[in-house]
Amino acid sequence: MQDLPPEFSQYIPDILESHAAMVARAVLALPLAAGLGAVLAFRPRRPGTPPRSAPVIQTQIVLAIVGAVVMLVVGSSLARAFGIVGVASLIRYRAKIDDPKDAVVMLATLSVGLACGVELYGLAVFTTPFILAVLWVVESLEPEQRKTFDLKIATGDPAAIRDDVEAILRRSNIRYELRSTGAKELVYATQLPLAARTDRVSNAILALNGDEKEVAWEEKKKK
Repeated sequence: MQDLPPEFSQYIPDILESHAAMVARAVLALPLAAGLGAVLAFRPRRPGTPPRSAPVIQTQIVLAIVGAVVMLVVGSSLARAFGIVGVASLIRYRAKIDDPKDAVVMLATLSVGLACGVELYGLAVFTTPFILAVLWVVESLEPEQRKTFDLKIATGDPAAIRDDVEAILRRSNIRYELRSTGAKELVYATQLPLAARTDRVSNAILALNGDEKEVAWEEKKKK
């Protein structure tokens, strides 16, 4: 490999020292930003106020980290500050974003890209796994998401299969509530895990001994 020019080689120690100093600042700043953001996000809720959603709480925590990263990139450079404002103004969210974390992750990727663009490679390399770790932790605390259905089972003798149907629902990790039972029909309000497949549950119900049956799932959309 060809040796580096002497005029460049003399700057390598300073460059490495600068990157090490930036990473050292990030090691202190990012966990502190995450901790203080969590204190604000998990602040006690006053009685009578609306409940806070898990995605919003998670977004507030990660947004504090993104803010710290951006300020580390800016430092004392006014030119960088104006550059970040200019780049941020170009972002337009054309599509609907269901999870606010997706929007803040976009800002996180922007901040990592900005760090790479101004040659703060150590900061970018440290920031990426740190944000991934924080997202993994906060998302692991999020309640399990479920789909809501009305389950209707038409059969000649509902009482004869009710216990077996409810056993199938429990085995499938489906939360259920019996809404009505008639001479020819059972109706349940159910909550299914996102990965659950209704066809497998339907086939298990149809395979039960007894009269001919019909199974229908009616999904309830969130308002």
